Amino acid sequence: MRIREARLSELPALQEIERAAGGLFREIGMPEIADDEPFSIEVLSGYVAAGRAWVAEEVPRVPADGVVLGYLIADMIDGNVHVEQVSVDPRFSRRGIGRLLLDRAADYAVEVGAPALTLTTFADVAWNAPHYRRCGFEVMADAVIMPELRAVREHEGALGLDRWPRVCMRRWVDATPFG
Repeated sequence: MRIREARLSELPALQEIERAAGGLFREIGMPEIADDEPFSIEVLSGYVAAGRAWVAEEVPRVPADGVVLGYLIADMIDGNVHVEQVSVDPRFSRRGIGRLLLDRAADYAVEVGAPALTLTTFADVAWNAPHYRRCGFEVMADAVIMPELRAVREHEGALGLDRWPRVCMRRWVDATPFG
């Protein structure tokens, strides 16, 4: 497996990964999340153009494109690299793919001089906040949430995502690997 920048030609596959990963929410009583449409090709193209879209790819045995297993897109929010979306095809879950994508985002944060990764997520969904804790993230106290991230949370609330508990999380980045 390798992590590399996403290509424009792969954006429909990223949408399909998002739909498949979102389907897991139906199984835990969150059908509204399962039914949420992925980002448009236009929006995803912006992440590719900005250099903030990565895919996990199965390394092919012959010189050709491998199978895309998951992806991560990121924004710059309050001077941090903000994980906007990370999704792994459920057929390939529990293989460390999400962690590798997060590590690539952390490397990018170091490259651009950002002190941390941030994200917003569901507090009680096993593959959300509990998983991110295992990847080095901590829940942020309300007092340390900066204005742009606070605006993200307000927007999520306006979309109805606060029907389920949500948190902001942060992972500091430096040259020391997280375990």
